[in-house]
Amino acid sequence: MTSAPTGTLDGWTVVPFTVGAITHDCYEKGSGPGVVLIPEIPGMTPEVLGLAEHLVESGFTVVVPSLFGTPGRAMSPAYVAGVVAKLCVASEFRAFATGAARPVSEYLRGVARALDARTPGKGVGVIGMCFTGGFALAAAVDDSVIAPVMSQPSVPFPLGRKRQADVGLSSEELTTVKARTENDGLCVMGLRFSEDKAVSPLRFKALAEQLGDAFEVIELDSSKGNAGGFSSSAHSVLTHEMRDADGHPAREARTKVVAFLKKRLNPS
Repeated sequence: MTSAPTGTLDGWTVVPFTVGAITHDCYEKGSGPGVVLIPEIPGMTPEVLGLAEHLVESGFTVVVPSLFGTPGRAMSPAYVAGVVAKLCVASEFRAFATGAARPVSEYLRGVARALDARTPGKGVGVIGMCFTGGFALAAAVDDSVIAPVMSQPSVPFPLGRKRQADVGLSSEELTTVKARTENDGLCVMGLRFSEDKAVSPLRFKALAEQLGDAFEVIELDSSKGNAGGFSSSAHSVLTHEMRDADGHPAREARTKVVAFLKKRLNPS
């Protein structure tokens, strides 16, 4: 049994990147087609960096924008609580708003466009996780994003049925994304554990109704979420602590995400 590999900040190039009034440090490494990896709460933890390293080893140029938290800091309950408290009131993210455009989405589109301009092929992938899961779909408003991956998208926070069913986009953003699925062949991947309370099945149902066959869903069995028995608390898919254990569903999910990215970004 093997726990998920972790990564460090060694070898990453960091450059501040600005779009409008928003500036964040962006960490870059690798070669090949571009992938923007948006960290989950509480930020660029060793587990997120481990996933980033895996993507680099899989042949991608990876950019990780540090939107919150302290890069390289390990996860802890107090650290998570502090970051969540800040995100709940940050206008950049609008954590509770329904049917809303979020300023951070425009920022991420700028990151994607810049990465696309300097990497081989046409278009980039964007992976969002947990708090940032829906931002990957919002980034796909821009033509540079051709492989969006939404892993356990949790915004808006699912308080009440309306928020549970909200897809995390404004009506204008959703219209653009739908048009791209119909006219440009855009495909979207979504991942969640079956009993994850942070990602209501209503959200994935709403996305499936809007995007049809262009929305590929990978739902992992929560009963296999943790080694040794049932765990309805399983949440993180791509950075799950047991994702490399033999037979663990998160291992297969990560493999499918890499295959999705390679297929979309290397169509030849």
